[in-house]
Amino acid sequence: MDAVELPRSLVSTVRSELKILDQRGLPETVAYLSCTELSEVIAAIKSLAVRGAPAIGLAAAYGLLLGLEDCPDDAASIQAELVARGHALIAARPTAVNLSWAVEQMLQFAATQSAAMGETGWRDRLYAQATALFNADRAACRAIGVAGAGLIKDRPSVLTHCNAGSLAVSEYGTALAPIYQAQADGLPVQVWVDETRPVLQGARLTAYELMAHGVPCRLITDSMAAHVMSQGLVDLVLVGADRVALNGDAANKIGTLGVAILAKHYGIPFYVACPWSTVDLATPTGADIIIEERAADEVRQIQGVWTAPHNVPVFNPAFDVTPADLIAGIITERGILMPNALSEPACGAEHG
Repeated sequence: MDAVELPRSLVSTVRSELKILDQRGLPETVAYLSCTELSEVIAAIKSLAVRGAPAIGLAAAYGLLLGLEDCPDDAASIQAELVARGHALIAARPTAVNLSWAVEQMLQFAATQSAAMGETGWRDRLYAQATALFNADRAACRAIGVAGAGLIKDRPSVLTHCNAGSLAVSEYGTALAPIYQAQADGLPVQVWVDETRPVLQGARLTAYELMAHGVPCRLITDSMAAHVMSQGLVDLVLVGADRVALNGDAANKIGTLGVAILAKHYGIPFYVACPWSTVDLATPTGADIIIEERAADEVRQIQGVWTAPHNVPVFNPAFDVTPADLIAGIITERGILMPNALSEPACGAEHG
């Protein structure tokens, strides 16, 4: 598990620069974007150079601080600048709640520091808070792995959709975390990888990660999932999420709903794995989640190669919502939660 060095989604060793792994080039090209301005981080988020709900949130937390050297050293100016930057970041992608959550965490921290903002070291304190969010995500991912690994003991053949591994978070992953933990525990595990049209996050990223970790896997097109399930070859479905509503409905990459319906039909447990920061108690149901629609050429092309008429009309929602009654459980750092229990006092604390 730890013997393999995968590229990290984010690298920030100095306050003035954020290096973002350009995931658009994977698996063929490993290259980093050097971001020194907020606008560059926003562009990376919009273009899917950085993707995965937790990774987007962490990129926003660090991106909020880029270029602040020219901000006047007075509290009112700093707070106003941070709020304006936060609004711009949140608007970059509407579905993944971790983006707005991370920005709000940074703004709340700045508000608690209002008396000291503008004094010596204020930029360092903000940077330390962004790093604290990064480290908290690392710990959450590890805990998700431990919480979910037991599911694989009796159900070693897992199907997943999209990418919810280390490239989507700080490290380790969410939906892939139980798989990595099971492997570390010596449990047999093998993974069916949906390619995940139209941007192929499963084919390009999940297969790349699993192979780097030495996890046995087989790549299938999205339309093959039903056949594979019908043959009794899938024991468990594990997916990530970009937002989980109060009632347990979960938004994830487009195609997840179809996988969940198939799993229900074939009696296969369907689990969602995500950090608690992805659970949005302020969103009542999945119907209240804004679904991002993306550019038509993502469907007309595959990796820049035209596969459809250039002017054919396209509908390209980036996400769909899986109803809570199709979800067996939600794996978080707090344990495996039942979708209908998210509002109970034990689960209803503020995001941590």
